[in-house]
Amino acid sequence: MEKSLTPSNFIKNVISEDLRAGKVKEVVTRFPPEPNGYLHIGHAKAIWINFALAEEFGGSTNLRFDDTNPAKEDEEYVNSIQEDVKWLGYEWKEKRFASDYFEQMYEAAVRLIKKGLAYVDDLSADQIRELRGTLTEPGKNSPFRDRSVEENLELFTQMRNGEFKDGERVLRAKIDMASPNINLRDPVIYRIAHVTHHNTGDKWCIYPMYTFAHPLEDAIEHVTHSLCSLEFEDQRPFYDWVIEHCEMDAEPHQYEFGRLNLAQTVTSKRKLKLLVDEGHVDGWDDPRMPTISGLRRRGYTPEALREFVYETGISKSQGLVDLQMLEHFIREDLKLKAPRTMAVLDPIKVVITNYPEGQTEMLEAENNQENEEMGTRQIPFSREIYIEREDFMEDPPSKYFRLFPGNEVRLKHAYFIKCNDVIKDEEGNVVEIHCTYDPETKSGSGFTGRKVKGTIHWVEASQAIPAEFRLFEPLINKEEPEGDTELEEEKEATVAAPKSFLDELNPNSLTIVHGYVEPNMADAKPQDKFQFFRHGYFNVDSKYSEPGQPVFNRVVSLKSSFHLPKA
Repeated sequence: MEKSLTPSNFIKNVISEDLRAGKVKEVVTRFPPEPNGYLHIGHAKAIWINFALAEEFGGSTNLRFDDTNPAKEDEEYVNSIQEDVKWLGYEWKEKRFASDYFEQMYEAAVRLIKKGLAYVDDLSADQIRELRGTLTEPGKNSPFRDRSVEENLELFTQMRNGEFKDGERVLRAKIDMASPNINLRDPVIYRIAHVTHHNTGDKWCIYPMYTFAHPLEDAIEHVTHSLCSLEFEDQRPFYDWVIEHCEMDAEPHQYEFGRLNLAQTVTSKRKLKLLVDEGHVDGWDDPRMPTISGLRRRGYTPEALREFVYETGISKSQGLVDLQMLEHFIREDLKLKAPRTMAVLDPIKVVITNYPEGQTEMLEAENNQENEEMGTRQIPFSREIYIEREDFMEDPPSKYFRLFPGNEVRLKHAYFIKCNDVIKDEEGNVVEIHCTYDPETKSGSGFTGRKVKGTIHWVEASQAIPAEFRLFEPLINKEEPEGDTELEEEKEATVAAPKSFLDELNPNSLTIVHGYVEPNMADAKPQDKFQFFRHGYFNVDSKYSEPGQPVFNRVVSLKSSFHLPKA
């Protein structure tokens, strides 16, 4: 039976009932990112929820850029967001910008003023905060709350005309300063910002707050189900208040779901931007970053990310997802797709002393034992090869089955070799290993004369391709890093991210090593993916790889202790 686009969930039940009852005729959702940074793994879930649910019911989804804060927004982010959504496999019906509706939003604010439901306030942001009250104490009215409609209209017009400085005045909704919901205590709906906007230039110097713009945008676009993460739940009464009192033609409804929180992963845009700006990472697409572009560069596939968010489900609960769950799905996706080959990351030379000098033979190797359709390849073998340094020990402990003096191992796809001697430098370090091989033991020959317990990988020395390998650990040491919600990020738009979180950075998050890969890797292209024997899955880096000089990012190691729960 074919799997549905989304698992059973409460939003799907709501949509089904709305369609059955005739409340809506066609489902319309929207994915509304603010273009103030690159999308991250949490956005991948929001994208999937909005697009998949709409598609499941034959509806459509708009991509809408909530560009109401020009001080933090940029065309670069607009472009990257579009690329990420498409890469994940989704197509929007229409591309919209909040800034497309600035005139309509202004008119809606004027309607509120004329109804006596909005007023211009001269208090500073700190003064407004002081009078807002607490969860246990009601707020206090601003001394400017009872201005006349005429005075408010005149002042709001002056705000639009640029006659006041940033922060000198704001427009607030007039609701209830004693409301138990702090979000209804006369929230700010417009502020002054003399900043050039990426889309409207210098046409405007006042901008709507996101919490005011959001419901208006949904109504203008005739969104039927406005799907938000859980931190917007307390904002829903204000969302409904705006729709009601601004007299919008359509009446969208907001529904909240639990956002995706991934262990050892920071998804605050402010913090991610700080990492980029201060050079702690190699840009927004650094493979250690939880951004979609970073995951793509590392080697994650859209199929793996979609399966991952599907399994996290849609619910009202906020949970912390183990990083191993994400890794599980990329392993599952790549195990039948990625060719299997050999790479030596920490090489030491082995000389096979009884192999004819100057001779090279070609050996056959399967490309993927679990997918015969991927066929076989030819790999060279000669007198000199490289193996992993950790695959040899001069004085090994018990139950060490790899190479050591007097011991015999199998070379993957090749022969048995036996260690006879070691060459050391002046400091006593082993720099070369001398072995002999048994020509009767060729892989695939059916040799049954004796067995060995160890199999090691290798690459032939004369034709090996030098390569760089980038090995990653989590960027953050802390299991559950504190992150900003989308609302917190808007409120603190002018405040720098706290640098204390930098103390949580893992100094070992990136290790760069240099070794060799098989000669068939000479033609490897960016985003080509391979499984390197014993090392894991790797992806050709799209930023630093050059023809004949590949750089490989380790996507994930081979083994995990994570298992999906049985259905």
